[in-house]
Amino acid sequence: MNSKEKKVVIIGGGITGLTTAFYLQKQANEKGLPISFKLVEASKHLGGKISTVQKDGFTIERGPDSFLERKVSAGQLVRDLGLGDQLVNNSTGTAHVLVNNELFPIPEGAVMGIPTKITPFITSGLFSPVGKLRAAADLILPKSGIEGDQSLGHFFRRRLGSEVVENLIEPLLSGIYAGDIDQLSLESTFPQFKQVESKYRSLILGMKTTSPQKKETGKSKKGIFQTVSSGLSSIVDTIGQQLPKENVLLERKVLGLEKSENGYFVSLDNGEKLEANYVVLATPHLASSEILKPYGIMEDFEDIPSTSVATVAMAYPLEAFSQLIEGTGFVVSRNSPYTITACTWTHKKWPHTVPKGKALIRCYVGKAGDEDIVYGSDDEILQAVKTDLQTISGVTTEPDFVVISRWKKAMPQYVVGHKERLNKMKETVQKELPNVFVVGSSFEGLGLPDCIDQGKRVVEDIIVSI
Repeated sequence: MNSKEKKVVIIGGGITGLTTAFYLQKQANEKGLPISFKLVEASKHLGGKISTVQKDGFTIERGPDSFLERKVSAGQLVRDLGLGDQLVNNSTGTAHVLVNNELFPIPEGAVMGIPTKITPFITSGLFSPVGKLRAAADLILPKSGIEGDQSLGHFFRRRLGSEVVENLIEPLLSGIYAGDIDQLSLESTFPQFKQVESKYRSLILGMKTTSPQKKETGKSKKGIFQTVSSGLSSIVDTIGQQLPKENVLLERKVLGLEKSENGYFVSLDNGEKLEANYVVLATPHLASSEILKPYGIMEDFEDIPSTSVATVAMAYPLEAFSQLIEGTGFVVSRNSPYTITACTWTHKKWPHTVPKGKALIRCYVGKAGDEDIVYGSDDEILQAVKTDLQTISGVTTEPDFVVISRWKKAMPQYVVGHKERLNKMKETVQKELPNVFVVGSSFEGLGLPDCIDQGKRVVEDIIVSI
C-alpha cells in the first residue's frame, strides 16, 4: 500500500455523500489508512431531502419518513451511529385506494398490486367482473418474450389488464416514484417482476410462490418499515457531528472538475481548488452532468425528467377524525378528480410522532404530467388539499398548524432504457475519468437504503484501490 495520503473530495451532502464520508472516515480510522476527505455541499444544510421538523410535540418529516427494514444498510447505518435504540417499526393497518369517489381496502395478499390470494381479490369492490376476469388471464397467458427493457405499464397491462393497473398497481407504484408507469423502466425499478414471469410464467402464481406466507399468531403484525424515533434528521445531524468541521464545506458550489498529474482539481465558486485523488459525485443527475459537461460523459442523462412533488402535513385534535376509516391512509387512482395523490394517517402509522390526543395527516400532491400545484402558493396548495379531504373523509375542522414542503424537480424518473444508459455512463467514466464515482438517487435507487448502499460501495472501491 502506498503510504502517501490519498485525498477524496465528496460532492453533495445528501444521504449518499454523507454515507460515503462517514464510512470512509470509519474505515480509515479502524485500518489506519492514509486517507483525508472534504465534503462539499452547495446549500446551507446537510441531508438533501431528509428534513425533520419538531413542533409542539410533533415529529414531522418533510421528505422521506422511513425505509424498508429488509434493506439492511439503513438500519445498520443507524446502529453504527449509535442510534440503534431509536429504531421504530411502523404500526400496521389496512391501506386503501380511492377509486370513483370511494375508498376501497387494498385486497389482502396483494404484493405491489399483484394478487396472491384469490378470495380477497374476487370479493373486492375495486374491480368490475370484467376487470377481475381479465386479471385472471394472467394464469394462462404465455411469457411475453420481450427482450430488453419495457415500461412498467406495458408489462403489467399485458399480464393483468388495464383496470387492475389503473385502480391498484399504478397508484401504488406512483406513490414510490411519483412517475408515469407508462414511461418508467421495468428493469431499473422492479426487475424482480420480470424475473418472476421468466421463471413461473404467471405473475400471480409466481408471486404466490415466492412471497413469504405469514402465519396468524394473535400478535399484532410488525411493520416492514422503520424510522428513527427522533426523526430522520438525527441520522444527518449525528453524521455531521462525527465529521471534523474543517472537512465539511457548506455553501460551496462546485464549478468544474479538471484532470491533474496526480488526479483532479475540483474548482469551487469561491475560487478555491481542491486537490483530489478520488472524486465522488453524489449530486442529482443535472448537477453531475453540468460538472462533467466538458467531458461529454453524461449527455444521455441531461434529458432525464424529474418530477416535482409537495407534502402537506396538518396537525389536528384527534376528535376531528373520529369518523376516520380504519387503517393507515390511502392512495388515489390516476383517473380520480383529486389533487391529492396519497394521504397517510401519520398518527396511526407512526404513533410516536404525535402528542397524546392529537392527529397528524400527511398529504401528497404533484405527479408526472400534473405538477402545477407544487408551484402554487401555500394557500392554493392548502385549500386544494383541504377541499379534497373534506370530500373524501368529511373533515371540516381547521388544522392547528400546517407544514408545507416543496420538492421541485426532486424525483428523478428511471425511464425505459435507464439501465443501459447507466452502464454506458459508468464504463465511460471508468475509462475517461478513473477514480471518479457518479452516484446518488438519480442512478441506482431512490430509497434511503439504495443511496446508502451506493455510498458504501464507493468506500469499498476506494479502500481496495489504495
